[in-house]
Amino acid sequence: MAKGMSRILIVLALAILLLPAPHNSKPATVQPGALLVTTRALPLSTNDPALRRVGALAYLGGWELRSANPGFGGISAMLVSPPGDVLALSDSGILMGLHVGPGETRRRPFIAPLPIRPQDRDRPWWAWDSESLTHDRATDRYWVGFELQQAICRYAPGFARVEACRTWPQIMAWPPTGSIESLARLPDGRFIAIGEMGMTADGRHDTLLFPGDPAESDTADPIHLRYTPPQGYRPTDAVALDARHLLVLNRRLTLQELFTATIAIVDLPERLEPGMELKARTLARLAPPLLADNFEGLAISRERGRTIIWVVSDDNHEFFQRTLLLKFGLN
Repeated sequence: MAKGMSRILIVLALAILLLPAPHNSKPATVQPGALLVTTRALPLSTNDPALRRVGALAYLGGWELRSANPGFGGISAMLVSPPGDVLALSDSGILMGLHVGPGETRRRPFIAPLPIRPQDRDRPWWAWDSESLTHDRATDRYWVGFELQQAICRYAPGFARVEACRTWPQIMAWPPTGSIESLARLPDGRFIAIGEMGMTADGRHDTLLFPGDPAESDTADPIHLRYTPPQGYRPTDAVALDARHLLVLNRRLTLQELFTATIAIVDLPERLEPGMELKARTLARLAPPLLADNFEGLAISRERGRTIIWVVSDDNHEFFQRTLLLKFGLN
């Protein structure tokens, strides 16, 4: 088969896999328990193993993650705390705890499904298309965005139980196969959700700013903002760097380069008004010969006063994709 035709078929296969549908390769059920993950360190560039910088970011390390556990993989969101403890969430509603890099882990590696409410137990396993995750350190509560259900749920500390869930008509207006890929909590308690394929009339990505907890029934309606990613890219995750800056991970799939990604920053004005444009400014672009894959998860941590940026790829539980975890220093 000609090389060009092979690339076309690969792109078509990957595009289909990006749709949140019940693929046979995804695990139908996962039993909670210990998780054994192997890590293989990787250079940033296949052409220059000594390369230590891309754009505005310093490359601090990268790993290919593997596990024999059938529930491992499909990572769409994560949180990271020093010294390299990762809490990852798959697009099948599966939590994974693991550790990378030097230092002792603060938690035992584990795998477990998200808890569900009694009224949701009859939902099919593939309906738990969890694509986004954010956290409040003060209360140790978590929020998860589900695409197919187009709902946002809040979880108790340690993911002990579901505390509240809510669907919003503003999110229901987005395509269910491209909605809550990005959910970020601002330091003042507001939340930002960016629609991956929910678009405004002028071609921007519809963005919702919630005045409070989006899982609570008494939270007032959000205002609409407009997110402008780097040209040709779509947002796949976001995290608040501080009160005035939002980091956004963006993805693109093309015949020439297959998957590429950009890590971008948005300057937030002191006062956000309805209709305001949030314009991304690229910090780094990940494309061949640099490490590149289906990057969907973004997180930040702090090490000795330095901001650390982490990105992770979703392997779609397919043999021809990888779970890559990359670590960058911002300053």
